[in-house]
Amino acid sequence: KRRQLAEGNPEPVAHSNSRFTCSASQCPVIDPVWEDPKGVPISAIMFGGRRKTTVPLIYQSFGWDHGTFLGSVTCSETTSAASGQSGVLRHDPFAMKPFMGYNAGDYFQHWLDMGKKTDAEKLPKIFYCNWFRRDKDGKFMWPGFGENSRVLKWVFGRTDKSSTDTTDAVKTAIGYVPTAGS
Repeated sequence: KRRQLAEGNPEPVAHSNSRFTCSASQCPVIDPVWEDPKGVPISAIMFGGRRKTTVPLIYQSFGWDHGTFLGSVTCSETTSAASGQSGVLRHDPFAMKPFMGYNAGDYFQHWLDMGKKTDAEKLPKIFYCNWFRRDKDGKFMWPGFGENSRVLKWVFGRTDKSSTDTTDAVKTAIGYVPTAGS
């Protein structure tokens, strides 16, 4: 909107879906072969949605097919990236519904096919993250910002382990969640 933020002015100075972006090439710690046409290894994939309740901060899928399932059944509260009212819970596969350019069933099948074509130990581990969980008073339960590195540390630590290793995770009905000391 190209307006200055003014104290007391209730009108937002930017669209609610605005994002700050820059070229990945400007990242000082990016892998030097990040544009290699042969590709680069991927250790983890994180899906996430916006859920005020029910969904925990982070958990790991039981394996590739389960992770694909988790991505395909993602529900998220709408944002201004989607048309309609914001904050309404809707089915949002892979948190990509506003951006999917082809049949969602074909998209899911592609993921399942990739799992069959690749050695299971070489596939990235799949995680589900929900930074948006709130308490009964509507306050965010997770402080965010610098604290997010604790979640990422757990994720990266899990990528070097067997999916069934429970030294820093507890197996639950939905997947592996961090132990209390993680």
